[in-house]
Amino acid sequence: VQLQASGGGLVQPGGSLRLSCAASGFTLDDYTIGWFRQAAGEEREGVSCISRVDGSTWYTESVKGRFTISRDIRKRMVYLQMDGLKPEDTAVYYCNLISAGRNYWGQGTQVTVSS
Repeated sequence: VQLQASGGGLVQPGGSLRLSCAASGFTLDDYTIGWFRQAAGEEREGVSCISRVDGSTWYTESVKGRFTISRDIRKRMVYLQMDGLKPEDTAVYYCNLISAGRNYWGQGTQVTVSS
């Protein structure tokens, strides 16, 4: 499984970014894919995920109403639209895929929210 994340950058508070993750190298049909983030000096935390099977979603409380996760099954892409960004959203964001109890990670993409 390969996960390629992109779309990070520097944005002012209140701005928006869209992260993308391209998944490849697998034939899994039942998996959950999403995003974690890790701020400097902090533990990695789950941000959002979406089920490949039924499209159900989950968001951590701090991003509800601001972030939207979506997927394109045919392209094996997952997106994280981040609106209303806050300085506390600054972190390295990692794409993650979970299937049959196994975790797969992509490289991180830096998101910096600063004026």
